[in-house]
Amino acid sequence: MYRKGALEAEGFPVAEVSERLGDPDAVIWVGLHGPNRAQLHELASELGLHELAVQDALGPHQRTKLDHYATHKFLSCHAVRIEAAAGELDEAEIDAFINERWLITVLDDDCFFDIDTVVARWDRAPDLGAHGVSFLLYGLLDVIVDGYFDTVQQFDDFYDDVSESIFSEHPVDPAQQRDWFHMRRALVRFHRLVVPLREALSALMRREHGAVAADLYPYYQDVYDHLLRVNESTDSLRDLVSTIVETNLSLRDFRQNQIMKKVTSWAAIIAVPTLVTGYYGMNVPFPGSGETSGVVASAALIAILSAGLYLLFRRRDWL
Repeated sequence: MYRKGALEAEGFPVAEVSERLGDPDAVIWVGLHGPNRAQLHELASELGLHELAVQDALGPHQRTKLDHYATHKFLSCHAVRIEAAAGELDEAEIDAFINERWLITVLDDDCFFDIDTVVARWDRAPDLGAHGVSFLLYGLLDVIVDGYFDTVQQFDDFYDDVSESIFSEHPVDPAQQRDWFHMRRALVRFHRLVVPLREALSALMRREHGAVAADLYPYYQDVYDHLLRVNESTDSLRDLVSTIVETNLSLRDFRQNQIMKKVTSWAAIIAVPTLVTGYYGMNVPFPGSGETSGVVASAALIAILSAGLYLLFRRRDWL
């Protein structure tokens, strides 16, 4: 429980929430980790949570959204982190029930998101805490969006390395290509999670909804601007990935063409002695047959024609 931005009490039973809300200056935050149905329904009866919002909080894999109900709002969003070595994007669903007097956050039991980071963010600005739930929600969103920046930076570093590696002399091995595919799939999932939060935050900031205190609008606008930057960076990364894929395919075709030119050129050079020796090896009389001059003539033809083809192919950069 907070009163005018200062922490008044913590660790009290859920049954006391209504009683403590009797204080007009009190603001309550309830943080739940992996709640069961009974615990959430106890809060629902205590604070009048809508049954659809409760179902969404209990159900897995909610999309990012903001729902409006008579007495509160329901926000579902996601914190993310990327494991670049494995190409895996971890996502943590964060659900929040928002009222002007109270905030309830719901996290999964195995969620990696550290809510203590959010609490530390609240404690750094007790003067803003006087704005109540508006500030608590801002602190939560600010930490989530900061995590997006870290993830974008990791994507950016990974694809910088990829951009350099595709121009190396050694072709990309299948293991690297598989890593690229996993990271590309992770980027698509990241984009799908981040983009809807911009719309949800925009709806939350509408003045007719009254969810944001007037003094906190610049702070919410800052979070919104950060989200725009994340979205723009994500779009740029997706364009970069497409360019990398196209460039890699073009380079692969170019290398194959170079190899085919070299193989074909050597095959043409090798065909010359095969042709000459095949002609002189026929079991029929011909000029120089059985004589030293025939051996000299065939050897000269092989040497001259092979050298001529070699110089021609080298001049055309086929060898």
